[in-house]
Amino acid sequence: MAHEDDARQAVPNTPGMRTDGDGFTRRRPLRERHVEETVEVAVPVRTVYNQWTQFKTFPRFSTVVHGVEQVRPTVTAWTIGYGPLRHRFAVEIVEQDPDAYLAWRGLEQTPSHQGEVEFRPTESGGTAITVRMRLQPQGAARVLTHSSRAIRLIARMLHGELVNFKQFIEGLGQEGGAWRGTIRNGRVQHDRPEPPRSRVAQWPVG
Repeated sequence: MAHEDDARQAVPNTPGMRTDGDGFTRRRPLRERHVEETVEVAVPVRTVYNQWTQFKTFPRFSTVVHGVEQVRPTVTAWTIGYGPLRHRFAVEIVEQDPDAYLAWRGLEQTPSHQGEVEFRPTESGGTAITVRMRLQPQGAARVLTHSSRAIRLIARMLHGELVNFKQFIEGLGQEGGAWRGTIRNGRVQHDRPEPPRSRVAQWPVG
């Protein structure tokens, strides 16, 4: 079920900031929304999260994603479209918590967008996936994307993509890979500091 709210309405139960048990303050990029969709998957959270973060596999189940390239650790380039029409744009992961949360922002200027996905365990042992998306168009496009018809169209597409992912991961039964890193403000967090690079040349061995 799509939530057809004006873009100025705040997302219920989604604060702009949240503090986790480890003392870190996490930034939630979405304070407003266009659409929100949820689907329940009969697969455990860890498996669902691991597969979702394998972005290059999205074309295997998506009807609109045709390709995903890894540009940097936190930046990917997506190619989407219908029929012969194609559009390529870059996306940055700004926040990522394994098995729980992922937030991104589009790096293009017009139109730009933000999104977030939450993973929550269900009582049956499955996973509830909630995706929120907010477009940030400029000029005349801003009026169009605020219309109820445009919101319904975006919500329908988003729901369809979630159903496709549900069928895909339930059919597999297990993830095809995993990236368990944490991202804060667009930077990958390391468990311990990387050792300083030696100024001494490395000698060949063997």
